[in-house]
Amino acid sequence: MRRLTLAVLPLVALACSAQTPAGGGQERVKSPGTGSLPFAITPVADFDAPWAMTFLPDGRLLVTEKNGRLILSAADGLRRMQVAGLPPVDSEGQGGLMDVVLAPDFARSGLVYLSASVAGPGGKGVVLMRGKLVENEGLARLEGVTTIFGARPFVTGDGHYSGRIAFSPDGRHLFFTNGERQKFTPAQDPKTTLGKVLRLTLDGKPAPGNPLAAKGFAPEVWTYGHRNLLGIAFDGAGNLWEQEMGPKGGDELNLVLPGRNYGYPLVSDGDHYDGKDIPDHATRPDLERYKVNWTPVISPGGLMIYSGSQFPAWRGDAFIGGLSSKALIRVDLNGTTARKGDQWDMGARIREVEQGPDGAIYVLEDGARGSQGRLLKLTPRRS
Repeated sequence: MRRLTLAVLPLVALACSAQTPAGGGQERVKSPGTGSLPFAITPVADFDAPWAMTFLPDGRLLVTEKNGRLILSAADGLRRMQVAGLPPVDSEGQGGLMDVVLAPDFARSGLVYLSASVAGPGGKGVVLMRGKLVENEGLARLEGVTTIFGARPFVTGDGHYSGRIAFSPDGRHLFFTNGERQKFTPAQDPKTTLGKVLRLTLDGKPAPGNPLAAKGFAPEVWTYGHRNLLGIAFDGAGNLWEQEMGPKGGDELNLVLPGRNYGYPLVSDGDHYDGKDIPDHATRPDLERYKVNWTPVISPGGLMIYSGSQFPAWRGDAFIGGLSSKALIRVDLNGTTARKGDQWDMGARIREVEQGPDGAIYVLEDGARGSQGRLLKLTPRRS
């Protein structure tokens, strides 16, 4: 496995400053055709093109920004600081600093895992990094940041990096998504990690027992035949779900089963952007089919499986951020089956959705092209 090493930036002075939340109180938003939304929206804070977030055990959260900044924020958004110690990223096109997830043993180790797009030999690619979060005298930094995995191969272009991270429920394995980089055929190429879901050790190495290694695949590969995988999450029963953007139509929510081929670009319920037809999934019953799909597309961003108490009727359901659809999407999950639930108009591109420690639902607006994106807190609507 090619191992990439990125230089760690020196510590820079950081100021912990009071910030004004993006709005005061709660907003009630009308959704076309559905009346009032079933939740109240409280703007919490503004970020510069945010991409992902994760909550710390004390209720604060880490937020990645596309330009390469990692922000440590209080839950109310009033106190924020930039976390030092990250290497530079390549933020052209769809690239940037991407996902952020705490290690399963974060309370003991302080380790944080992140993904980012970087330039290297042959072009660009998505990498997996980790470092230890350390706070001292009002400053925060990631110490010992190391790149533990890099997609293979690096290629030209600035799209379809994917880069989502999920830990197995037992905390022993890390699942990492690699997009096919708008190159189509790598998704079916057994020698690359592009267009794949990968199963790694916590150190970024191929996990022992991966189902396709004996068939000549790259040893990290868990499933293949994917396009642009921008959400991955385990449900309460240990099932792994993944969402991906289709081409012109055919966005998908998939149940991730070891060793399976999910078909792209051999099949899709969408078509190529130039109008060229792609055979539908139904024409290839030997390939694993989606559980839910969308045409017209929703452009799925982050994925979260809800387990909180504030919305008991939605416990166990999947929530998806919609980019081009400017929506929050709910999918009813029942074991290994899924069906469409709600699609709420949010009036802005939704990049990420997470559950807070309080059981509220938090979403990040995309804030594309360097603009501000709000962190919104969703709570049950008062009657």
